Amino acid sequence: MKKAILGKKQGMTQIFTEKGHFIPVTVIEAGPCVVVQKKTVENDGYNAIQVGFGEVKERRVIKPLKGHFLKANVPFKKYLREFRLEDITPYESGAVIKADIFKQGEKVDVIGTSKGKGFAGVVKRYNANRGPMSHGSKYHRRPGSMGASSDPSRTFKGKKLPGRMGNKRVTVQNLEVIKADPEKNLLLIKGSVPGPKGSLLIIKDSVKNK
Repeated sequence: MKKAILGKKQGMTQIFTEKGHFIPVTVIEAGPCVVVQKKTVENDGYNAIQVGFGEVKERRVIKPLKGHFLKANVPFKKYLREFRLEDITPYESGAVIKADIFKQGEKVDVIGTSKGKGFAGVVKRYNANRGPMSHGSKYHRRPGSMGASSDPSRTFKGKKLPGRMGNKRVTVQNLEVIKADPEKNLLLIKGSVPGPKGSLLIIKDSVKNK
């Protein structure tokens, strides 16, 4: 990972090219993030930086974290995440990371938590085919056969069954940066990204371009 930043999803819109073609984009409030801690091989066994993002009132910060922020002499932040970068020498405690670390045309990976759908059946969760809806059929939207009876006398792992849908960590790879606006701390990313509006996102270099 060469560079990364935390952001908040603001929603989707579209922009137009000079030729009149429209591009669907996701607007992300990227940063500013502040470096709260710098971890090194000598002290921690690996190189990484811990960054904070999002304003939060002091009364909403627990006492151990309050001491952590005060030691670093940085404002209180709502989110803390750690990035393992190839080179952490340019970063010191208190350094600010802004949206201008990414340029137009660069490819990025966006990590977020998908929308939670609650408990769902196999038709909604896995796009399974339903049973007949007429002629006395009593089989409509159920999971289907669990497998053979006497052999193997069990249900195989991985059988698609009803359960909790969504609310999982999702990574969308190789998305294009259409525009970066460091003055407004905005990134316009082509296409959609995981999560609802206001959710936390991690934007980092695309692993497919390394």
